[in-house]
Amino acid sequence: MGSVAVVTDTCHYLPRQLVAARGIHEVSLYVHWDSREDREADLPDFDAYYAHLRTAKQLPTTSQPSIGDFLAVYEPLLAEGREIVSIHLSGAISGTFASAEQARDQLAGRGRDRIHVIDSQSACGGQGLVVLAAHAAAARGASAAEVVAHAREARAALQMWFAVDTLEYLRRGGRIGAAQAWLGSALKIKPILTLEAEITPIERVRTSSRAFERMVDYLKARRDDGAEAWVVQHIQAPDEAARLVERGRELFGTDPSFVSEIGPVIGTHVGPGLLGVGGIPSSFLA
Repeated sequence: MGSVAVVTDTCHYLPRQLVAARGIHEVSLYVHWDSREDREADLPDFDAYYAHLRTAKQLPTTSQPSIGDFLAVYEPLLAEGREIVSIHLSGAISGTFASAEQARDQLAGRGRDRIHVIDSQSACGGQGLVVLAAHAAAARGASAAEVVAHAREARAALQMWFAVDTLEYLRRGGRIGAAQAWLGSALKIKPILTLEAEITPIERVRTSSRAFERMVDYLKARRDDGAEAWVVQHIQAPDEAARLVERGRELFGTDPSFVSEIGPVIGTHVGPGLLGVGGIPSSFLA
């Protein structure tokens, strides 16, 4: 066990077995749906949730972890004498980062100075890659300051893109950001977006097949830039994701760093049918 522990929230959507194998610590967000509240980390899979989302007249709601949720993870790690690098969902779209800072500040005199909170300015696969980069640095014995610097450098080298079936979920959830300008013409388009602190529109295409090919093009761009640690994520689109993985293998000659499904906290705001790709230089994960 290294002296630096990496903590994150559940919005990275790394495969759960990968999180467990790396010893990454999680603080769960919450989803409120169908007259129930669930910790996202406790859902065995996401199929039932997305079946509900497709037909729900009222959009489910999501909420950030409480300060107490963060303290429940931080305090045992501090008791072990460890430093903590805590990496979270973009503060522009969630209060999770702010909750982590507030929890840290409550520990004044009890280890506050050993907690380093980072806004990933990303979510999903982008956040996951930053977390994996931080873990890689910690695993090789880097100091907390070095882990923080490595994570920030990884974020600067990161690029991610995602295609959604519709902007309707982003509109209903109030997370649409600069893509607001597309709403009037969005009925017959497949928007392609990125997350640079907030949702940012990239381009509009007319069909799902064209959106798929643009995801392949973005993977090519990452390969050409030397960012050979690549990922694929989806929401209720496993067949399309598998096809995208095959195309990625042809391009890179390697397997992806991970493939996973995005869960309810982010999925509520983007909707089923999402495909996402991106990557960073593999040196960040070594």
